[in-house]
Amino acid sequence: MALLKSSSQKHEVETTRASLELLYHISRELTTALDLRTVLQRVVFLSMRTVGAISGSIIVLDDNGKPVESAIITGEQVHDHTTQRLRITLEKGLAGWVVRNRQAVLVADTSRDERWLPRQYETEERTGPRSAVSAPLLVHDRLAGVMTLVHHTANFFTPEHLALVQAIADQAGIAVLNARLYADSQRQARVMTALAESAATITGSLKLEDVLLRILEKISQALRVQAVSLALIDTENGELNFRAATGWRRNEDFYNHLKLGRGIAGWVALEGRGVVVPEVTKDPHFDSEINLRTGLEVRAVACAPIRYRGEVIGVLEALNPTEKTFDPDALLVLMGIGSLAGSAIRHAQLFENLQAAHQRYRELFDDSIDPILITDREGSILEANRQAVKLSEFDSDTLLHMSIRQLHTIDEEQTGVQFESLSSGTTFSYESLLRTHGQHSIPIRVYVRQVDSDGESRIQWILRDITEHKNLDRLRDDLTSMIYHDLRSPLANVVSSLDMLDTMLAEAEDPTLRSLVSIASRSTERIQRLTSSLLDISRLEAGQPVGARHPASVETLATEAIEFVQAIAENKNQVITVTVSPRLPPVLVDDDMIRRVLTNLLENAIKFSTSEGQIEVGGDLDGDWVHLWVRDSGPGIPASEHDRIFDKFTRLEGVNLPKGFGLGLAYCRLAVQAHGGRIWVESEPGKGARFVFTLPVAPESSFPAEDAPPEEISGDDTAMETVNP
Repeated sequence: MALLKSSSQKHEVETTRASLELLYHISRELTTALDLRTVLQRVVFLSMRTVGAISGSIIVLDDNGKPVESAIITGEQVHDHTTQRLRITLEKGLAGWVVRNRQAVLVADTSRDERWLPRQYETEERTGPRSAVSAPLLVHDRLAGVMTLVHHTANFFTPEHLALVQAIADQAGIAVLNARLYADSQRQARVMTALAESAATITGSLKLEDVLLRILEKISQALRVQAVSLALIDTENGELNFRAATGWRRNEDFYNHLKLGRGIAGWVALEGRGVVVPEVTKDPHFDSEINLRTGLEVRAVACAPIRYRGEVIGVLEALNPTEKTFDPDALLVLMGIGSLAGSAIRHAQLFENLQAAHQRYRELFDDSIDPILITDREGSILEANRQAVKLSEFDSDTLLHMSIRQLHTIDEEQTGVQFESLSSGTTFSYESLLRTHGQHSIPIRVYVRQVDSDGESRIQWILRDITEHKNLDRLRDDLTSMIYHDLRSPLANVVSSLDMLDTMLAEAEDPTLRSLVSIASRSTERIQRLTSSLLDISRLEAGQPVGARHPASVETLATEAIEFVQAIAENKNQVITVTVSPRLPPVLVDDDMIRRVLTNLLENAIKFSTSEGQIEVGGDLDGDWVHLWVRDSGPGIPASEHDRIFDKFTRLEGVNLPKGFGLGLAYCRLAVQAHGGRIWVESEPGKGARFVFTLPVAPESSFPAEDAPPEEISGDDTAMETVNP
């Protein structure tokens, strides 16, 4: 018995020593490599040789328990592309049970164990019993993978084999985990390198077609595929438009439109998620139209959205990897390039839009019928269109070395000394003379404003040739002067004759004759006022001062003006009301000019008011100024015309509106301004108009002693009204 016991102990020691030597040898073998596939193959080969297995497999898991790599060996044959084939085993087979329970297992007869699934990779599938052993690869409770060894004979493996396989698995776990982490770091490095190279290449151009081709080239290089395509979303039509492709066998007449949601690319565009499809015929989103579109027999597809600021604007599609299956990092690379592509494509599109807008601006700028110059804020000319070159008679190169001040005198009251007035964004205009290369002076109206160009503040000058306008003004002024001077002499004779007739008919009993003479007298008075106004307009425009000014009663001026127009108002059954405060002080004016201002305003009011309309003449005091107004019950004046109607020869346009020469209001403005006052209109369509003007109060020193203003009347002020029946 002692001898037997001694022999058994000796056998255990030898077995233990052999196991330790084996584990030491395995450890040395595994630590000499970092390549994950090499490590896996060595682990399986050494394990099979140690326990006498005929086949074996190992599956590597990531930290989430997903398979990332594997190795399968049958006899001496190493199988390729094994990870996908082992997924079902990991989900439903023996390896999956080991992973879920994290413990080694011995299956003496696989035919009697429901955890066993037939192996797809074995060359001959037997229905008889076989033996298997499987163990988890654990590193400090961190599951790195699972290893399974198989023999075709049932009950071949023993508990000693199971313990040895578990020991090998424990020893191999560290090597496998390190190799996996190294592979992950290498893969991430490759991904980052590919993305960095892609970023540098893709963003190296702003031409859209170049950008699209560069994107496709980088995808082809990074993923090593047969064909790549890029499609952008047309939101109006709800379609993908394929804008660029490489590797397609159909370069003409290909199907370049795809409805969103249709096919793998349409689904990715709609869902905004990337996908790798290793076998397209098994994917529910597969559409055989992809074969027609590409001219290829498509086997596998990787597709990723192109994003810009979180929005999907297109898709990238990679077809048929040359290595039969896509690398595990293929989708990560494709998604990264998709993000880079989104920014690059949008920037290229924006640049092309900017280029197109700039080109349209250049065409509009050069083809403008007006001469246009662009300067900096110092006045140096930066751009000049064709009309500016033509009008100035300087060539383009010469103009671009000149200052705007060399071409014309700037109205600094409008623009500001250093163009500071232009900062408000307002367009100013003034008249000046253009000095041409041929030493000619051309009258121009200048329109100047500040503009922004390429982020810089610039000044735009439009120089409009007003030679014809000036010639017409001169012709009109000459005609006006001629009319005035030619009418003056015969008109004086008519007035004298009418005065004589009036005297001769003073005792006549025929009222008809006296009425005719009265009508003729009023008409000649109107003609005299018109000719006097024409003369005054010319004189005031030339800058001549108002003649002698005297204190004048506002009430008297209003009454006399009403007398001139009373007959016309009576013919239309209109009522003129005068509302003037009796305490209103006199004004210092040329009474004839101001009487004509009131008369013109009253004639306009009568002309535009309807029959039986109301007209009011009023006045009140505002400090050192007297405000006078004439209010009518006419159709009103649009706000856009409030300033323009005071220009010479300007008339309101409209159906059934009275016609005229457009001189009355022009005279009123010049006459009032010559007295230091101002005139304006308050009106809106359908509510009549109120013309208001201001005149200076006469100082007491301007009154002769006998004409001094009366003492203030005590008691309440009352308004005086004059009504014309």
